[in-house]
Amino acid sequence: MKMLSIDGGGIRGVFAIAILQEIENKYKKPIYELFDCFAGTSTGSIIAASITCKISMDKLMASYKKYGKKIFVKQAKVGFFKSIYSDRYLRRFFQKAFGDLSLSDIQKPLLIPAVDITHGKPFVHRSNFGFQEETDNSVQLWDAVLSSCSAPVYFPPNNINNRYLSIDGGLWANNPSLVCMTEALHHFQQNINEINILSLGTGQQKIDFSISENIDWGIKQWLPFQLPSLKITPKLLDLALHLSSESVSYHCQLLLGSQYLRLNAELGEEMPFDDIEFIEQLIALGKEVYSKEVQIIQNFIESN
Repeated sequence: MKMLSIDGGGIRGVFAIAILQEIENKYKKPIYELFDCFAGTSTGSIIAASITCKISMDKLMASYKKYGKKIFVKQAKVGFFKSIYSDRYLRRFFQKAFGDLSLSDIQKPLLIPAVDITHGKPFVHRSNFGFQEETDNSVQLWDAVLSSCSAPVYFPPNNINNRYLSIDGGLWANNPSLVCMTEALHHFQQNINEINILSLGTGQQKIDFSISENIDWGIKQWLPFQLPSLKITPKLLDLALHLSSESVSYHCQLLLGSQYLRLNAELGEEMPFDDIEFIEQLIALGKEVYSKEVQIIQNFIESN
C-alpha cells in the first residue's frame, strides 16, 4: 500500500508542492493515480485534499502564490486581543477550491489530523472509507482543511457546525506518517511489510535559541517581535512543529526501514511559516531535492 504523507508548515508547503510537480511531470499522471492513500496536516491538508480532488500541482502552486499574499496580511500585530490573521481569505480559498464537496464525496482514503479544543482531544477527519462510528463524513472538505490549518494565535479556531471548535492538527501530528501507519494497520489490515510511505517535509529550519546573557526568557524570546512594527515571529510554534515532525520521522524510519522515504531539506535559516518572501527560494529547494533524489523516488513509486 503506497501512502503519501505531507507535513504542516504554512507557506513552506510550496516546497512539497514543487516536489510533487516534478513527479507529475515525470509520470505524466496526476499524483492521485500514484498513491493509495493521502494524509496531510495544516498546509499538508490543503495539498492532500487538492490531490484527492484531482487538482494539478501546477494549479495548486499558482493558488499558493496568489492567495498567500492575501492570507498572510495582519489584522493584529501581536495577537493579544484577536488572532494575528483573519481566516476570511483562507476560508474563501478553500471554498473556491473544494466547493460543496463533503468528506463522503472523496473516492480515495484521505486523512486530515486536527484538534477538537472544545472536548480537548486530537482526531482525524477521514474520507468515506469506513470508521463511520468514529468520524463524521458529512463535514465539508473545506471545513476539515480549515480546521487543520487554524494555528493558535495566528488564525481563529474553526467552528464545526456549532458543535465544537477545531484547530491546527500540527499540535499533535505535524508529520502525519504515524497516522498513515496506524490507518494501514488498523483499518486496511495491512502487514507492516506492506506499508510504504512517502513523507514530504516543508523544510528544516535553523531556529536560533543561542546562549546569551541577560535573557529573561519571556514572551520576547519565545515569540520575538520587531520594533517599531511589532512584527511577531512564530518561533516557539515553529520549533514545536519541527520537533513533532522529526520525532515521527525517526520512529517511522525505525519501524519501516526502506519502506519509509522521507524527503526534506535544511533551510539554512529561519523561514517562518507565514513569511511569503521565501516562496521562490522554497520552490527552488524543492526542485533541487527532487533532482538529487530522483532515482530513489522513482524506485519507490514504481515498486510493487
